[in-house]
Amino acid sequence: MANMRQQFVKTVSDVMRDDRRLVALLGDIGVWGFRDIFKEYPERIYNIGILEQSTIGVASGLAMAGFIPVIHTIAPFLVERAYEQLKLDFGYQNLNGNFVSVGGSYDYAALGCTHHCPGDIGALKNIPNMSIVIPGTAEEFDTLFKQAYKDDSPTYFRLSEVNNAVSQPVSYGRAHIVKTGSKCTVVAVGTMLGTVLQATADMDVTVIYYTTLRPFDAETLRKAVGINPKIIVCEPYYVGGIAFDIMDALKPMPITIEHIGVPHAFLTTYGTMAQQDEALGLTPRAIREKVMKFIA
Repeated sequence: MANMRQQFVKTVSDVMRDDRRLVALLGDIGVWGFRDIFKEYPERIYNIGILEQSTIGVASGLAMAGFIPVIHTIAPFLVERAYEQLKLDFGYQNLNGNFVSVGGSYDYAALGCTHHCPGDIGALKNIPNMSIVIPGTAEEFDTLFKQAYKDDSPTYFRLSEVNNAVSQPVSYGRAHIVKTGSKCTVVAVGTMLGTVLQATADMDVTVIYYTTLRPFDAETLRKAVGINPKIIVCEPYYVGGIAFDIMDALKPMPITIEHIGVPHAFLTTYGTMAQQDEALGLTPRAIREKVMKFIA
């Protein structure tokens, strides 16, 4: 099974061959992966280097000229370093651009705070017009990118170093009910689904899966929740990213909501991604305990 980064190269390469409007701008990563595209279309792919703010500016110019830019680099540099350019050059003007990150949250755990980015979703949700997509597998990224890349608005795709074991029948802008139960509704976002399904395998709960956070699918959430107002949200970034969307979708129903995700704190210890999951309580065992306590 291909990982998300490998699939990103294949998907974008395939689309570039079919759609001459697509232009790729790299932030000094992924260059080797796109080596064939550099040979085939040297006028439509550029390694801009470690110049993230300038890259977003170049991309906006391309978008205004009728091209569809794809910008790719590490999450903290793409989102946090170039936030003003994302807000003004793309959000304010509502231009078509595709921002594909890697290394969100603590995928690059051992590299420390400079390469951590659990705040990307919260930051981007404050930019009007910015769509947000978090696939859980390489196959899901391929589906979602091809559905959304030319939708005439800026779209953020958050890739991960981990994959769910099984792909779901995802569709851009829609959530998917994976299983139904009566005790509570568990909302699983992106790469959290695999962990959630392990944790709740024999539990009488509904699991609803989100790969598109904006636009937010309120209709499917209402269907999944039904009349049970107990909801627990599992997110692979800072907790609370979609809390307002959930409450707004279910109003005026009084709900009880719990959050499982990355705490709002700097990670000051070093180790692997799996070790950080263990320390933060994001393993199947820890999530199972939290869900059982929640529905008790």
